[in-house]
Amino acid sequence: MHQEIDRKRAEEVFNQYSTYVFRIALLLTKSASLADDVTQETFLKVFKNIHNYDCTKPMQPWIYRITVNTTRNLLRKHKWLSFVGFTPDVQREFTSVEDSIIQSVENEELLKEVNMLPLKGREVIVLHYYVGLKLAEIAETLQIPLGTCKSRLNAALKILRKQLPHNEMFSSLKGGEMV
Repeated sequence: MHQEIDRKRAEEVFNQYSTYVFRIALLLTKSASLADDVTQETFLKVFKNIHNYDCTKPMQPWIYRITVNTTRNLLRKHKWLSFVGFTPDVQREFTSVEDSIIQSVENEELLKEVNMLPLKGREVIVLHYYVGLKLAEIAETLQIPLGTCKSRLNAALKILRKQLPHNEMFSSLKGGEMV
Protein backbone atom coordinates (compact mmCIF):
# COMPACT_ATOMS: atom_id res chain seq x y z
CA MET A 1 0.00 0.00 0.00
CA HIS A 2 1.65 3.20 -1.20
CA GLN A 3 0.26 6.50 -0.05
CA GLU A 4 1.33 10.07 -0.54
CA ILE A 5 0.75 12.96 1.81
CA ASP A 6 -0.36 16.34 0.53
CA ARG A 7 0.56 19.64 2.13
CA LYS A 8 -2.80 20.11 3.86
CA ARG A 9 -2.71 16.62 5.42
CA ALA A 10 0.95 17.10 6.41
CA GLU A 11 0.02 20.32 8.23
CA GLU A 12 -2.85 18.56 10.00
CA VAL A 13 -0.58 15.72 11.15
CA PHE A 14 2.09 18.17 12.30
CA ASN A 15 -0.42 20.35 14.17
CA GLN A 16 -2.02 17.35 15.83
CA TYR A 17 1.17 15.60 17.02
CA SER A 18 3.98 18.16 17.17
CA THR A 19 3.29 19.25 20.76
CA TYR A 20 3.41 15.66 21.98
CA VAL A 21 6.52 14.85 19.95
CA PHE A 22 8.27 17.93 21.31
CA ARG A 23 7.28 17.09 24.88
CA ILE A 24 8.58 13.53 24.61
CA ALA A 25 11.80 14.74 23.03
CA LEU A 26 12.22 17.45 25.67
CA LEU A 27 11.72 15.05 28.53
CA LEU A 28 14.11 12.52 27.04
CA THR A 29 16.84 14.91 25.87
CA LYS A 30 16.48 17.51 28.65
CA SER A 31 17.15 20.25 26.10
CA ALA A 32 14.70 22.51 24.26
CA SER A 33 17.04 22.98 21.30
CA LEU A 34 17.61 19.24 20.95
CA ALA A 35 13.88 18.65 21.32
CA ASP A 36 13.33 21.07 18.43
CA ASP A 37 15.84 19.09 16.36
CA VAL A 38 14.16 15.81 17.25
CA THR A 39 10.72 17.22 16.41
CA GLN A 40 11.86 18.44 13.00
CA GLU A 41 13.72 15.23 12.24
CA THR A 42 10.76 13.13 13.39
CA PHE A 43 8.34 14.84 11.05
CA LEU A 44 10.78 14.67 8.15
CA LYS A 45 10.91 10.90 8.73
CA VAL A 46 7.13 10.68 9.14
CA PHE A 47 6.47 12.45 5.84
CA LYS A 48 9.24 10.61 4.02
CA ASN A 49 8.02 7.21 5.25
CA ILE A 50 4.27 7.80 5.20
CA HIS A 51 4.01 5.00 2.62
CA ASN A 52 5.15 2.56 5.36
CA TYR A 53 2.36 3.62 7.72
CA ASP A 54 -0.44 1.07 8.13
CA CYS A 55 -3.56 3.24 7.98
CA THR A 56 -5.60 0.51 9.69
CA LYS A 57 -3.71 1.30 12.92
CA PRO A 58 -3.61 4.52 14.95
CA MET A 59 -0.99 7.00 13.79
CA GLN A 60 0.04 8.13 17.29
CA PRO A 61 2.07 5.02 18.31
CA TRP A 62 3.80 5.01 14.91
CA ILE A 63 4.83 8.66 15.30
CA TYR A 64 5.91 8.13 18.91
CA ARG A 65 8.06 5.16 17.86
CA ILE A 66 9.78 7.38 15.27
CA THR A 67 10.21 10.07 17.94
CA VAL A 68 11.79 7.70 20.45
CA ASN A 69 14.11 6.19 17.84
CA THR A 70 15.12 9.62 16.58
CA THR A 71 15.79 10.74 20.15
CA ARG A 72 17.88 7.63 20.84
CA ASN A 73 19.97 8.28 17.74
CA LEU A 74 20.49 11.91 18.66
CA LEU A 75 21.48 11.05 22.23
CA ARG A 76 24.02 8.56 20.96
CA LYS A 77 25.56 11.39 18.96
CA HIS A 78 25.43 13.84 21.89
CA LYS A 79 26.64 11.94 24.93
CA TRP A 80 27.98 15.20 26.36
CA LEU A 81 24.50 16.54 27.18
CA SER A 82 23.99 18.19 30.53
CA PHE A 83 20.74 18.61 32.39
CA VAL A 84 18.50 21.45 31.24
CA GLY A 85 15.65 21.99 33.69
CA PHE A 86 12.06 21.58 32.61
CA THR A 87 8.92 21.15 34.62
CA PRO A 88 5.98 19.72 32.70
CA ASP A 89 2.78 21.74 32.57
CA VAL A 90 0.71 20.65 35.52
CA GLN A 91 -2.66 22.29 35.93
CA ARG A 92 -3.97 21.75 39.44
CA GLU A 93 -5.96 23.76 41.86
CA PHE A 94 -4.08 24.75 44.99
CA THR A 95 -5.60 25.94 48.21
CA SER A 96 -2.84 28.45 48.86
CA VAL A 97 0.29 29.99 47.42
CA GLU A 98 2.34 27.91 49.85
CA ASP A 99 0.78 24.68 48.53
CA SER A 100 1.55 25.81 45.00
CA ILE A 101 5.20 26.47 45.84
CA ILE A 102 5.58 23.16 47.67
CA GLN A 103 3.99 21.27 44.73
CA SER A 104 6.25 23.06 42.24
CA VAL A 105 9.38 22.15 44.20
CA GLU A 106 8.25 18.51 44.49
CA ASN A 107 7.49 18.33 40.75
CA GLU A 108 10.91 19.76 39.93
CA GLU A 109 12.62 17.35 42.33
CA LEU A 110 10.78 14.41 40.79
CA LEU A 111 11.65 15.48 37.25
CA LYS A 112 15.33 15.84 38.17
CA GLU A 113 15.31 12.26 39.47
CA VAL A 114 13.44 11.02 36.39
CA ASN A 115 16.07 12.69 34.21
CA MET A 116 18.81 10.83 36.08
CA LEU A 117 17.27 7.42 35.31
CA PRO A 118 18.87 5.23 32.63
CA LEU A 119 17.43 6.04 29.18
CA LYS A 120 15.28 2.90 28.90
CA GLY A 121 13.61 3.52 32.26
CA ARG A 122 13.25 7.24 31.55
CA GLU A 123 11.54 6.47 28.22
CA VAL A 124 8.88 4.33 29.88
CA ILE A 125 8.30 6.83 32.72
CA VAL A 126 8.02 9.77 30.30
CA LEU A 127 5.69 7.98 27.90
CA HIS A 128 3.49 6.65 30.70
CA TYR A 129 3.27 9.48 33.22
CA TYR A 130 4.03 12.60 31.19
CA VAL A 131 2.51 11.63 27.83
CA GLY A 132 -0.23 9.40 29.23
CA LEU A 133 0.25 6.31 27.07
CA LYS A 134 -0.91 2.94 28.33
CA LEU A 135 1.70 0.24 28.84
CA ALA A 136 0.55 -1.68 25.76
CA GLU A 137 0.94 1.49 23.67
CA ILE A 138 4.40 2.10 25.12
CA ALA A 139 5.43 -1.48 24.33
CA GLU A 140 4.24 -1.02 20.75
CA THR A 141 5.93 2.38 20.47
CA LEU A 142 9.26 1.09 21.78
CA GLN A 143 8.85 -2.21 19.92
CA ILE A 144 9.40 -4.27 23.05
CA PRO A 145 7.29 -7.00 24.68
CA LEU A 146 4.69 -5.82 27.18
CA GLY A 147 6.47 -7.75 29.94
CA THR A 148 9.71 -5.89 29.22
CA CYS A 149 7.83 -2.60 29.32
CA LYS A 150 6.36 -3.50 32.72
CA SER A 151 9.77 -4.57 34.01
CA ARG A 152 11.37 -1.31 32.91
CA LEU A 153 8.57 0.71 34.51
CA ASN A 154 8.80 -1.20 37.78
CA ALA A 155 12.60 -0.93 37.87
CA ALA A 156 12.44 2.81 37.22
CA LEU A 157 9.75 3.30 39.86
CA LYS A 158 11.80 1.31 42.36
CA ILE A 159 14.77 3.63 41.78
CA LEU A 160 12.55 6.70 42.12
CA ARG A 161 10.92 5.42 45.31
CA LYS A 162 14.36 4.87 46.79
CA GLN A 163 15.58 8.35 45.78
CA LEU A 164 12.40 10.24 46.73
CA PRO A 165 10.63 8.50 49.62
CA HIS A 166 9.25 11.81 50.93
CA ASN A 167 7.85 13.23 47.68
CA GLU A 168 4.03 13.31 47.92
CA MET A 169 3.53 13.43 44.15
CA PHE A 170 5.79 10.41 43.75
CA SER A 171 4.05 8.41 46.45
CA SER A 172 0.92 8.53 44.28
CA LEU A 173 2.71 6.94 41.29
CA LYS A 174 1.76 3.34 40.81
CA GLY A 175 3.21 0.75 38.51
CA GLY A 176 0.59 1.54 35.89
CA GLU A 177 -2.20 -0.57 34.50
CA MET A 178 -1.49 -4.17 33.66
CA VAL A 179 -2.63 -4.01 30.02
